[in-house]
This record gives sequence, structure tokens and C-alpha cells, in this order.
Amino acid sequence: MDIYRVLLKPTITEKSTLLQESGKYTFRVAMNANKVEVKQAVEQSFNVTVLDVNITKLRGKQKRYGPRFSKQPDVKKAVVTLQTGDRINLIEGL
Repeated sequence: MDIYRVLLKPTITEKSTLLQESGKYTFRVAMNANKVEVKQAVEQSFNVTVLDVNITKLRGKQKRYGPRFSKQPDVKKAVVTLQTGDRINLIEGL
């Protein structure tokens, strides 16, 4: 798989911002990506050393619009642990 299609976007939440202080960054990744592909994509994209990758699948919620039910899409999320001293600047201007 092409490394530019593995990482979809960084996840910027309150919890992920707190994790960044300990060297862990969260990304939304492609549904068919595995840990090795995520590690290679992060290392090549940001020039850092990745120590560990944890991946989880989040099932989409079921919503109701009047008489119809619809389901939001499933999401795959990766938490990447970097080597001590490495940083990724996700928010520019800080």
C-alpha cells in the first residue's frame, strides 16, 4: 500500500493533546492498513523513530433520521509512540 494513503489525518482532541506530552500521537488511518505500514508511513512522513504502534477499530454509530436508520462509517485509529526526544508538530504556529 502507498504510504501516502495510510495516514488520513491526525486526531486533535483533548485526550490526544495530553498524550502528545508523553510522546504518543494519534492518527486516523486507512481501514486496510496494518501496524507495519503505519510505522513506515509515520517515519517517512515526519522523519522520526517509531517505537510502538497500537491500532483500534471504532464501529460507526447507528443514527435514526425519522423512520430511517443509517450507520456512520467505521473508523480505524492508530496511536504511535515515538522515541524520546522526537516530536511531530501537528498544529502550526505554536
